[in-house]
Amino acid sequence: MVNNCALATKMVKEGRSAMTEYWQEHSKDASIEEMMLDSSAAELTKEETPEILSYLPDYRGKAVLELGAGIGRFTSELAKKAKKVIAVDFMESFLKKNQEENGHMGNIEYIAIDVTKLEQPEESLDLIFSNWLLMYLDDTEVQALFQKQLSWLKPGGYLFLRESCRQQSGNKKRGANPTHYRDPEKYEAFYSSVTQPCDSDNVYGYDLVVSKSVDTYRKLKNNQDQVLWLVEKVKKDKATNQGYKSFQEFLDSKQYSSRSILLYERIFGYTFVSTGGVETTKEFVQLLNLKAGQKVLDVGGGIGGGAFYMSKNFDVKVTSVDLSSNMTQIGLQRAKEAGIGSDQVQFEIADATKREYPDESFDVVYSRDTILHIADKLALFEKFYSFLRPGGKLLISDYCCSPGDHSEKFKVYVKQRGYILLSPEAYGKTLEQAGFVNVRAEDRSKQFADILKLEIFKTETSKAEFIADFDEEGYNSIVNGWKEKLNRVEMGDQRWGLFYAEKPWN
Repeated sequence: MVNNCALATKMVKEGRSAMTEYWQEHSKDASIEEMMLDSSAAELTKEETPEILSYLPDYRGKAVLELGAGIGRFTSELAKKAKKVIAVDFMESFLKKNQEENGHMGNIEYIAIDVTKLEQPEESLDLIFSNWLLMYLDDTEVQALFQKQLSWLKPGGYLFLRESCRQQSGNKKRGANPTHYRDPEKYEAFYSSVTQPCDSDNVYGYDLVVSKSVDTYRKLKNNQDQVLWLVEKVKKDKATNQGYKSFQEFLDSKQYSSRSILLYERIFGYTFVSTGGVETTKEFVQLLNLKAGQKVLDVGGGIGGGAFYMSKNFDVKVTSVDLSSNMTQIGLQRAKEAGIGSDQVQFEIADATKREYPDESFDVVYSRDTILHIADKLALFEKFYSFLRPGGKLLISDYCCSPGDHSEKFKVYVKQRGYILLSPEAYGKTLEQAGFVNVRAEDRSKQFADILKLEIFKTETSKAEFIADFDEEGYNSIVNGWKEKLNRVEMGDQRWGLFYAEKPWN
C-alpha cells in the first residue's frame, strides 16, 4: 500500500511538472495565439466568445469563479455583469496580462495558483466558469475538482465547462503534449459520480442543463470535438429516478439504452423512435406549413428522424434536443450517414425543463412522444411560448391517459416508466393556460391502436430476420411490449394525443 501511494504521488508530481513545462514553453508572449495554441485565434475568438457566453445562466450581480482565466478573453465579459469575478490561472505571465488589461474594472480578484491547490468557502459561488482546463489535469485531479466545485457552489448554482475532446484542435506546433483528449462521456461520468451530503433523505449533485459541440469550431474547423457542458447543483432525493443518480442516467441506463434505441428504430424505421415513424411524421409536419429558412426546435428529438425529414424536405434549420446521451450519439451517427451537416440539424444533449433560449428564437416547436416524462407541463409550455416568435406554431404528439380512475396494472406501468400523463382534454387546456391560441387537442388513440397492430404484424412476419439481427430476447421484448401497450389502449387506460397550437401575433 505504501509503495502504491508513493508511486501515485510521484506520477502526479511528474504530471504537474510536465504540464508546467508545457505552458512555460507556450506562454512566452502571453498572446491570444499562444493561449489558444492556434494561428487563427483572433478569428476564432471573435465568433466564439459571444457563442460561449450565450450558454451561461443569468449571473448579473452574482459571484463568479473563472478557472483557467488566461489573459482574460472571458474575464472582462464576465466582469461586466457579475458582482465579483475571481480569475484563477497557474501561469503568472497570462494572469499578469489579464490584470493589465482588466484590472481597472475593480470587481476582479486575481489568484495565481495551480487549480488543484485552490480552495474556496463552501456555498460561496453562483457560477464557476471553466474553459480548457480539465484536459490539463489527470483523471484523479478532475474528479477531486468536481467534488470541490460542488461544495463551493450555492444550491442552484451552475458549473460551465468546455474541453477539447478526442483530438487536438489548435494548429500550433508543439513537442511533447501532456494534454488529455478524453471522450465527452468520461467528463459526464466524472461529474455524475460526485455528491455532497445534504440531509438524511437527500444529497447535492450535478444535473445536466445542456451539452453540445461548439458551433464556431464546427463551422470554421469542421471539428465536432470542442464540447461544452452546463450543469446545475441540485438537491436530489435518494429515492427518485429509481435509484439512478439522475434522470439522464435513468434514461440512458434503462429506458433508452443503446440496445433499446436500436430495437425501437427497427420497429419505427431508420432514424425514427416515435410512433408511426416517417408516416406520422409526414402527416403531422404537413400541419405546420413549413417555409424555407425557418427555425425549428425539436424537443425530445431522439435519433433525428423528424429533424432530418423537416430539414431535407422543407429546408428548415432544426435544433434537436434530447436528454438521453445515447439518443444523441446515435443521432449524430445517423446524421453522418445521411450527409446532414450541423448547419442543417444541430444536436444538443439537454434538459428541456432547464435549457434556455432567447425569446422569439424559433418559428416552430415540435415534439413527439416525449413530454410524458415531464411533471410541470405548464412551466414547459410557457417556455415554449417564450421561445416562439409571434405567429409561431407548436405541434406535439404524446402519450396520454383517460380521465378518471385507471387499472392497477396501468398505474404500475406509469410509475415504472416514470411517466406523468394527462388526458387529451387536460393537455389542451394546459396549452391554453400557457397563452397559446387556436389550440387543437385530438384524441388519436384509434390511430395509435392501428399503428401498434401493424407494427406487431410486421415484426411477427419477419421474426427470423429480426432474431438474426438482434436475438430472441429482443424480439420477445418488442412483441410482448407492443401487445401490452395495445391492451392498455383497448382497455381505455392509455390514450395518444395530437396537439396543435399557435402563439398569437400580438
